Amino acid sequence: MSTSNASPRHVPPLLWLAVVVLVTINLRPFLTASGPLGQAIQSATGMDLRTFSWLTLLPMALMGAGAWLAPSALQRMGARRAIAFSLCLIGLGCGLRLAGSSSWMLIATAGLCGCGVALVQGIFPGLIKRQSPHNVAPMMGLYSGALMGGGALGAQISPLAVQWGWSWQAALAMWVIPVLVALPLAWHALGLMQAKSSAPRPKGGTAAPAATSDTGWLMRRGRTWLLLLSFGVMNGGYASTVAWLAPFYQTHGWTATQSGSLVAILSIAQAASALAMPALAARSTDRRPWVLATLLMQIAGFAGLAWWPDAFPTLNGIVLGMGLGGCFSLFMVVALDHLPSPTQAGALNALMQGGGFILAALAPWIMAQLLQLSGSWITGWLYQASAAAVVGMLMLRFNPRHYASAMRAPEAH
Repeated sequence: MSTSNASPRHVPPLLWLAVVVLVTINLRPFLTASGPLGQAIQSATGMDLRTFSWLTLLPMALMGAGAWLAPSALQRMGARRAIAFSLCLIGLGCGLRLAGSSSWMLIATAGLCGCGVALVQGIFPGLIKRQSPHNVAPMMGLYSGALMGGGALGAQISPLAVQWGWSWQAALAMWVIPVLVALPLAWHALGLMQAKSSAPRPKGGTAAPAATSDTGWLMRRGRTWLLLLSFGVMNGGYASTVAWLAPFYQTHGWTATQSGSLVAILSIAQAASALAMPALAARSTDRRPWVLATLLMQIAGFAGLAWWPDAFPTLNGIVLGMGLGGCFSLFMVVALDHLPSPTQAGALNALMQGGGFILAALAPWIMAQLLQLSGSWITGWLYQASAAAVVGMLMLRFNPRHYASAMRAPEAH
């Protein structure tokens, strides 16, 4: 299989780095800003805990469903228009939150943002493998770090905006601003990329459709489903933390700003770990020891929330954040490791994220159900610790020596 048709035109390295950071930083603030403002939102809209969980559940489910459509959108629209369209959806969803005085409007705008995020998350890993073929691990670390860094900004700045006198609607809508910064830069930089496999379908050639259509067999591989399951169960911890960490500590007497600061500290730890772990793991083709280390951090962090939430909350948040962020970025690298073709590796990554985010979306709702049934947050946090342990057992099967046989492409006829 030839991949020469995927060689992009040169994009200045600093411009490419700026695009990766500025686009990716828009993918989480709309999610993380809601938790610290939960009391104000629930008071104004009358949401109960289960309804409030839909602010995380719906966009993450749509991130999953939309990621499955990303390879098709990439072929039909090209990277430039697809990313621009995604940013416009995120910006529109954030901007409409100025009118978010009802629960249905907030849930609808969360869904709109989730649709935009889905395309970016489904397209960017493949673009990174194509544009930076010799630096996939550190670039995926940068991508994941920017993702978590955006979450830190949302958790910290939105509660501060309310403290400064803004309405909670304006504090949620303010995240349209970084979208407007990223959009023209991404439009310019992605216009320089002329990889045939990521361009709109040409009239006189067949290279792009062939490269893209040669991914349907991925769904028939057990490894695809194992990646999907592992990523989804693992990422449920992130979804639950985003949705419930701030409200949890507010039941312990913390203010919105204090709980938002804790979420921001956790997100900064996520970003640092997401950036560092792939670079550390790049020394070996076997990423499993590093993934298992991050899962142990998650188990320790969730156990701390269950049994000793007031003992060392900041330290516990840092440990949990390092586990969540590092594990996320390492999973992105592991998925890309399975296949040499950027097109097929990107499609596998999109499939993993697609089903994974749908599974992860259920975690905040499950925690809300456990809270309603037990009357205690302990059961929910221990559920997340158990989920991380299960992923650890599944991860033992990801031996890089078996990647080629696990993902062998069908023979051409």
